[in-house]
Amino acid sequence: MPTLIVFCHLRWDFVFQRPQHLMTRLAEHYNILFVEEPMHTEGEARLEKTEVAPNITVCRPHTPIQQFGFHDDQLPTLQALLANLVPQDEAPIVWFYTPMALPLLQVFKPSKVIYDCMDELAMFKNAPKQLLQRESALLNIADVVFTGGPSLYQSKRDRHANAHCFSSSVDAKHFRQAQDRAISHPDQAHIAHPRLGFYGVIDERFDVDLVSSMADAHPDWQIVLVGPVVKIDPATLPKQPNVHYMGQRTYDQLPQFLAGWDVCLLPFAMNDSTKFISPTKVLEYMAAELPCVSTPITDVKVPYGDVVEIAESHGDFITACERQLALDDDARQAQARRMREVVAGTSWDLTASRMHELISSAVPGNKVERFFATSQEAARVPAEKLPVAQVG
Repeated sequence: MPTLIVFCHLRWDFVFQRPQHLMTRLAEHYNILFVEEPMHTEGEARLEKTEVAPNITVCRPHTPIQQFGFHDDQLPTLQALLANLVPQDEAPIVWFYTPMALPLLQVFKPSKVIYDCMDELAMFKNAPKQLLQRESALLNIADVVFTGGPSLYQSKRDRHANAHCFSSSVDAKHFRQAQDRAISHPDQAHIAHPRLGFYGVIDERFDVDLVSSMADAHPDWQIVLVGPVVKIDPATLPKQPNVHYMGQRTYDQLPQFLAGWDVCLLPFAMNDSTKFISPTKVLEYMAAELPCVSTPITDVKVPYGDVVEIAESHGDFITACERQLALDDDARQAQARRMREVVAGTSWDLTASRMHELISSAVPGNKVERFFATSQEAARVPAEKLPVAQVG
């Protein structure tokens, strides 16, 4: 099987999302080496390898360097750690989720380069200043580009001739389990109804003020939040007694939480970090056939506005939740039928299969050697000096 090296800014054992869904399916065709960002560990640098699934090995670098991520200061050490990842005579396919790892490409002799742009990382909080420049370089040398939703596709399509939109999909069978309301997770058994729930990463994309307004407007509503708190101060989160934080849970537990909810929430803040997001959870909520209310995220509003209620303001959001809670049986059944139609049109299996076809048929542009030939020190120089303009 060909080797597929994946550079990712998300850890494998973090929230189970797009990278994990795709790689567990692409492992049917490739031997996958999933390279995470380095972890700070005192002592000699080392590469920890863990087989997490058939044909998937997670490679976690441990270095004594303080800077996090694929920082310039990390690159020489990472180059050394990865030098023997594959035999010298092997030409692996190299897949990027983060352009920050691009300088590490010169460690290998890739047969093809893939960029799966699942988020506009440059718009996230504390984004590295080099990210945009490295993304431009990556778009110049990639053989295939995938995007995580229509908004990202519109943003990247004119920057690459072989770009394809693959919105986040759904493992329908997994989330249909939630239709059996009897499997509700015991950790929420003490929480009264109605329960309005959200699961996912709670970070700068999460509208804390909206959730706080909901809790104040309806003390009888119980708001259940499942997921890790990242990059924001937990002290800023709503503290009302009807807001319940369940922490990060496993992928297998998510249908159990869904099974006990009355309305599913997509309470995203409208800011730069959410401009291009395509939330995986919207289709998962639909597979559970639960009413959904969302802020006007483009990649929710445009494709799913007929089945997910879209609310522009905090007041509208609260009113929309009231309407969803008040739906009669006929309206719920009609809504569920439409959700089934939407969910039937996509699957991670189909997405991964189509991606594999595009990778296999892509004609290598062989731009990698030219790129690094223009700067032998590409791994060490600041991104603004990378020879992006010289690559064509």
